[in-house]
Amino acid sequence: MRPTAAHTSSRQWLAEGPAAVRAMPSGQQVLALCEALGLERRRVRRRQYVFRSGQPLHALFLVHCGLFKTVVVNEDGCESITGFAERGDLLGADGLSGASYGCDAQALDMSYLWELPADRFDTVEAQLPGFWQRMAVLMAGQIQHDNRWRLQLGHYNAEQRVAAFLLELSECQRAQGCSADTLLLRMTRADIGNYLALQLETVTRVLSRLHALGLIQVARRNVRLAEPDALRMLLRIPRAWH
Repeated sequence: MRPTAAHTSSRQWLAEGPAAVRAMPSGQQVLALCEALGLERRRVRRRQYVFRSGQPLHALFLVHCGLFKTVVVNEDGCESITGFAERGDLLGADGLSGASYGCDAQALDMSYLWELPADRFDTVEAQLPGFWQRMAVLMAGQIQHDNRWRLQLGHYNAEQRVAAFLLELSECQRAQGCSADTLLLRMTRADIGNYLALQLETVTRVLSRLHALGLIQVARRNVRLAEPDALRMLLRIPRAWH
């Protein structure tokens, strides 16, 4: 994609660093920068892989829209989902340290990505000063978030893990200007269980129980947070609650 007149004006606007841009979440800043650079925006079909573990690093990717899961496979061939990436999230950064990707990244629905080819890594800063600084802030934020999430997960029982996951999705939607109370689970129940270190049957049981308690309303892949404050209170209850 070549820069258009709109891209050129965006580049000047971003390079000036106005307060409006600085106030954006770091992921939204980088999305705006990718557009300003005229990077290619790729369409990725459902279940299509963006890259596979061990594949040589050839690009970094920023999610424009859609949903992806990242997966690592142990020596026994067991898969472990390490995260879900939505709009503004970065994919492929783990490949920067060893020149190859450390996980699989797969689309869960029709999605779009901004692609920054590796052969442009050295020139992008000259085109847009401050790009890598904003990228570093984004990567650091994702690492801090993942560390906090894993720490919290270890202290939660099954009900709390599912509640925390739903609240996390809710906050992501709120940050993107969408409804924070009505969720579409684009991942399977099995994927949710894998991510939360729970069995599929446990995830299904917990969703049913939260529904019966009136905290959520479940209709297949659609979940409405009927009592989000009560879900937050649930996270404060000791693990002994089952």
